[in-house]
Amino acid sequence: MKLLNVQPRGKMTRTEGRIFKIKRFSVHDGPGIRTSIFLKGCPLRCRWCHSPEGIGSDISIWFNQNACISCGRCVQACPEQAMSMNSGSDTNIEIDRLKCNVTGDCVKVCPADAIQFTGMVTSPDDVFSEIIKDILFYHYSGGGVTLTGGEPLFQPDFACDILDLCRGKQIHTAIETSLFAEKEVIKRISSITDLVIADLKIFDPFMHKHYTDESNELIKENFAFLAGSGKKIIVRIPKVTNITDKMENMIAIQEFVSSFGRKIPVEFIDFNLLAVNNYKRLGLPFTLEDKIIPG
Repeated sequence: MKLLNVQPRGKMTRTEGRIFKIKRFSVHDGPGIRTSIFLKGCPLRCRWCHSPEGIGSDISIWFNQNACISCGRCVQACPEQAMSMNSGSDTNIEIDRLKCNVTGDCVKVCPADAIQFTGMVTSPDDVFSEIIKDILFYHYSGGGVTLTGGEPLFQPDFACDILDLCRGKQIHTAIETSLFAEKEVIKRISSITDLVIADLKIFDPFMHKHYTDESNELIKENFAFLAGSGKKIIVRIPKVTNITDKMENMIAIQEFVSSFGRKIPVEFIDFNLLAVNNYKRLGLPFTLEDKIIPG
């Protein structure tokens, strides 16, 4: 994604938000052909998070060593001398992230797009200008727009503005969420979106806290509210080896969902093992690699 109106630093106004990706022609984030908007920021810290660049609301840079051509322009451009060449390692460029001030000079000069921002500051109108490009595909396929993340409820005002713009053009909307948010945010968002795709992750509250840093009592309360409201819901959970894919966890979640007396689909989907590459680009360890990545 080419970053438009990039403002890596500076204070946001009320109408601005932070995203890290716009994915057009998506077919896995709800019905039909969709545009998925990935919002930055998440209150949970899932050990298996597929998009670590979306966890924090801050904007940094990441480095794709597979795309790097070792030209050294980024090293020369960095005003903080935070970058250096490293010919004796698998990684061509070393980044001292304590020195990095996210000026973007390295991003501007990289001819291979190997160095990029992990997000952008933008407005609902700018996001909607990308959404509206594919409105014919939405109408013909029964598709629409999905807000995901990160956690889209982490930026409720920004999310609501985008949803309102979509509603104005009768574009189907979905929100993919962990439901870890205040009840008022859940009520507000659910009133203006057509579909909620809920990731309940782990049913046991102690295990949930161990792997995400937060208990799931609030999540269960919010799910109960949505189920009671009649809102259309799909439960979708990535199968993380020896964590979310344990039989007792899957059964407990299915029983919890069915206890509300509605036919709410529960889908367990394969975890994308390519997630580890996103951690490498950020210079972060993937702490579950030895547990869930085949040797």
